[in-house]
Amino acid sequence: MFETAELHRSLPKATYEKLLPELRSNLLRVQNELYQQKKFPVIVIIGGVDGAGKGETVNTLHEWMDPRYLETHAFGPLSDEERERPDFWRFWRTLPPKGKLAIFFGSWYTRPLLERVYGKTPHAEFEEALHRINAFELALAADGALILKFWFHLAKKDQKKRLKSLEKDPDKRWRVSPEEWKHFKLYGKFYKVCAQALRVTSTGQAPWTVVEGYDAPYRYTTVGQHILEQIDKRLQPQTTSVSPPAAPPSDTALRLRYPTILETLDLSQQLDKSTYDQEMAALQGRLHVLARHATLKQVSSLLVFEGWDAAGKGGAIRRVTRALDARFYCIMPIAAPTDEEKAHHYLWRFWRHLPRAGRVTIFDRSWYGRVLVERVEGFASEAEWMRAYPEMNDFEAQLVEHGMVVLKFWLHISKDEQLQRFKEREATSYKQYKITAEDYRNRERWEDYETAVNDMVERTSTEYAPWHLIEANNKYYARVKIVQTFCQSLEKRLKG
Repeated sequence: MFETAELHRSLPKATYEKLLPELRSNLLRVQNELYQQKKFPVIVIIGGVDGAGKGETVNTLHEWMDPRYLETHAFGPLSDEERERPDFWRFWRTLPPKGKLAIFFGSWYTRPLLERVYGKTPHAEFEEALHRINAFELALAADGALILKFWFHLAKKDQKKRLKSLEKDPDKRWRVSPEEWKHFKLYGKFYKVCAQALRVTSTGQAPWTVVEGYDAPYRYTTVGQHILEQIDKRLQPQTTSVSPPAAPPSDTALRLRYPTILETLDLSQQLDKSTYDQEMAALQGRLHVLARHATLKQVSSLLVFEGWDAAGKGGAIRRVTRALDARFYCIMPIAAPTDEEKAHHYLWRFWRHLPRAGRVTIFDRSWYGRVLVERVEGFASEAEWMRAYPEMNDFEAQLVEHGMVVLKFWLHISKDEQLQRFKEREATSYKQYKITAEDYRNRERWEDYETAVNDMVERTSTEYAPWHLIEANNKYYARVKIVQTFCQSLEKRLKG
């Protein structure tokens, strides 16, 4: 697939100098428009063979463009902090916000390619890595990101000539290390593996552009013009045909309502105070010991708490944390996204807060807000919340594959029990802050939320990260079940 990038295409110096002023001016123009509109981020991926001019091109783009709206991320060996989290953590946390452009010099492609070339991963595992990359890029593109991927290529004889030329130049010989020559000896393997990677990951949402690296002016203008054209195109108003809304059902239309999974739960289950005190004390002692072992073995845990308003999430979380060392856990209460968070993919703020090895992070509300409150209240379109299901499944799969314990709890109470708890909060001075008019308004959408929860469980309760549905009309019963589930999951993971 690289034959068209071995033609020795070049750009005469006079032509290059004539094109350059207008190209630079237009790049600055679209950068400013991109920043002013703040409609989407731009992600530029730079990859390719050693000596093909990747670094020089990145440096040139920095000379041509406004540094206020441009950042570059280069990824070397994993740091201790990065090794303690899933591979994509280091990339998620560096994604640009809407209105800015980021260059990834070395990216999520580097490690899978090198490990495949050096025989560290089998073919099936490499294919799986490429499909995960496709899922990642699809999620970013579906959220609006413009992804521009450039692969710099040189024929083998041209690469050898280029590396020798750099070695002879006293000012540039530092660019050639033994690693570059080691890669050169494996040129055939790199060619085959990289060709496969580009075929699999050159998608409609994020296609590859192969750039011949033989001539510097040619590659600079090729990359610069492509960036300009693609941003300019995306900035233009999009004209799409919109289908008329469906007619509302008539009053006589038959509406069928099927039972949800929540309606199958037995909310009559009880635990008396005496039994609760005894069981909770034993469970917290057990959890404390398990958590200490998990810290020593560098096993991290991530707990998600979702549920109805007043279902007892906060109380359950406190019973968990009382058994943990305060140095090794963190509670993340999730509210409406900030302006900074809105400027990124909705999963960005959750990737940023993944626990380090041996630690526990508890999310009080979570990424499931996209398919619950954002769905029901209309903050996310149907297309947005529908594609969130596979995105969240893939997110959690990466956590589990990395070795994390992932627990998701839905605390379920009846509508009558919720109303009673609302009244109790209103009558208790130090609990009044917990109740607002919005809580009562949400009750009016109970059936809508119940349907959304049913769909959430159906689509995201996986074998690696199942939902634990907690009967929470009785707080004692719910708390014991939650702590017990955490203990059992930690024991299973520590024995594995």
